[in-house]
Amino acid sequence: MALSGSQGFRKFYYLLMFKSFFIWVFTLTVCLLVIGFPLVILMVTIGSLLAVILQSVLPVSAVLVVAGGLLGFNLLGIMVGAAALTLKGVHPQEVEWLRWLHGEENPSHTSVYASCPLTCALHR
Repeated sequence: MALSGSQGFRKFYYLLMFKSFFIWVFTLTVCLLVIGFPLVILMVTIGSLLAVILQSVLPVSAVLVVAGGLLGFNLLGIMVGAAALTLKGVHPQEVEWLRWLHGEENPSHTSVYASCPLTCALHR
């Protein structure tokens, strides 16, 4: 009986690890696209220069090789980062600056829209 209980716990632990890994992949991808936008611009610039230089050696597939290399490098970096954070035991719920990921019911601030002074005082 103890063996079957420990196997169930192990499966549950692996499920939590996969969930944490995929949440980290999502979070790191969003952070790369939003916060790392200057880095993306730099990669596009370097990639276009590499494609122009490589065009003399590989006339047909230079752009494909450079684009595939840049995408592969980004995906590999995101996956390695997510795996390192997951194996280290850092869960996304424990990180304080990821409040947007938690989906809090009572946000600490309320939005004020431009039409609010005209419509907020109206009650039915």
